[in-house]
Amino acid sequence: MGRLTELRARVALARLTEPGDTEIGAQLARASASEVLDRVVAGTLDSRRLAHYQARLGGLDVDADLDLAAALHVRVVLPGDPEWPPQLDDLGAARPVVLWVRGQADLAEAARRSVAVVGARACTDYGEHVAVGLGAGLGERGWTVVSGAAYGIDAAAHRGALAVEAPTVAVLACGPDVVYPSAHEALLTRIRAGGVLVSELPPGCRPTKPRFLLRNRVIAALGRGTVVVEAALRSGARNTGNQTVDLSRELMAVPGAVTSAMSAGCHEMIRTQGAHLVTDAADVLDIVGRLGVDDSPPRRGDERPHDDLDELALRVLEGLPVRRAAGAGNVARVAGVDLPSVLRCLGQLAVLGLAEQVDDGWRKAAARRGGA
Repeated sequence: MGRLTELRARVALARLTEPGDTEIGAQLARASASEVLDRVVAGTLDSRRLAHYQARLGGLDVDADLDLAAALHVRVVLPGDPEWPPQLDDLGAARPVVLWVRGQADLAEAARRSVAVVGARACTDYGEHVAVGLGAGLGERGWTVVSGAAYGIDAAAHRGALAVEAPTVAVLACGPDVVYPSAHEALLTRIRAGGVLVSELPPGCRPTKPRFLLRNRVIAALGRGTVVVEAALRSGARNTGNQTVDLSRELMAVPGAVTSAMSAGCHEMIRTQGAHLVTDAADVLDIVGRLGVDDSPPRRGDERPHDDLDELALRVLEGLPVRRAAGAGNVARVAGVDLPSVLRCLGQLAVLGLAEQVDDGWRKAAARRGGA
């Protein structure tokens, strides 16, 4: 059976069903899309939702959908096509029937090394700052940010990626030609220019609350893991986190103030779902990246001159007075170290700039007199 026949049938089924319809997905696992469509039209499909599918037959116009897609430079991508991200197959019966893809980037290539970044729409300044940093940090390291182009954390993550001219993927809960939210028209245009918009819904479809929740499974499936930046205890971002766990992807969460309701969901995911605590792109890539390629060196505080001192030299250093110099014998008594060892250590400390010799003895160097 030719691709065009399969494409037309899947476009029709996308118009008759809703995203994530597992009954249609199960049918498509056993038969071609054209066979499933024929059974819907004939009323012979074994499905409790058959009447719902048939209710939309009157408005079906595959040619109009394909013509509009072509006019908008929207690509219709089927399972098995080169641009189809294979990780979406992990959704099983909930796998999208078809994808409507709009933008300059190749979806499969952009999603090959990708991380989902999601969070609250009504985010705090802190959350927005972290999300921008994550988007930019991942983009600088050659990773793609996947999100939902919503207000708040989603938009901030997209903007971070765009700021470093990295591709980003926006998964929509509406048709590929619908600008939602309307205030994000400029953002969506910028995403198309360097990344890609993707939807399961045909042109003209408006967003609904169920569609927002259903698109979360696509966001979770596209990335190697999901980072939740801010989320209330009940939120769409937590729903994406749950989908991530169900798909055996890595779940990560950014901590916030313990008094912040916007971080309560993140803290709960860390506490009860084993989410990794992350603070920046380096943390994220230590979890989802390739060992020896994407991992970062261990973190440590600012290096101090005395960090590498052995125990004896450190005791001598702490035995030195701050201002009035003391003789080596007095230092030995204060430090509890024998005199030969003190003399050896004082030479070492002088070379490191930690001790200085004055006429009547030794003291801590000027740079050390503030303590530490």
